Amino acid sequence: MSRVGKVPVKILQGVKVDIKDSVVRVDGPKGKLSYTLPKGIMAKVEGGTVVLSRLTQNDKLTALASSLHGLTRTLVHNMVHGVHTGFTKELDVTGVGYRVATKGNVLTLNIGYSHPIDYTLPQGITAKVENNTRIVVNGADKILVGMVAAKIRSFKPPEPYQGKGIKYMDEKIIRKQGKAAGAK
Repeated sequence: MSRVGKVPVKILQGVKVDIKDSVVRVDGPKGKLSYTLPKGIMAKVEGGTVVLSRLTQNDKLTALASSLHGLTRTLVHNMVHGVHTGFTKELDVTGVGYRVATKGNVLTLNIGYSHPIDYTLPQGITAKVENNTRIVVNGADKILVGMVAAKIRSFKPPEPYQGKGIKYMDEKIIRKQGKAAGAK
């Protein structure tokens, strides 16, 4: 039995959880999220918590439900936390003349190419720019926040010689030495 899957998900204050036809809908101050439960997993609201359990019908379904029990519980927990508090990823833009700006839901990146890159943020995601070089991506959906941050980083990943590019704030770039001039 899954140790993670057995732990009930506490419903935070101001969050409403509705479960109908194996679809979990979570509403809160930061937004609305929904998730379709996989086959073999059942969820119910009991006294301020969401409890997930496995159905035992046949062997193939039981093995699949066993592997998805803890994952489903974690996804529901992330939904509850996301609509209550939200998730954040911070990126740092490093390089001479590199800068970032936002206008509405469009992020404009000037990162050393001959043209600026305009990236339209998906619905439910917001981005703030601090000091023209720091991007803070916010949203209720943890997966979507991570995907948007990874997409922004992919426009100019950090290079190992001078460290130019877009990196996560907690990312360590291993620097290479480069060529030694005049050494024989």
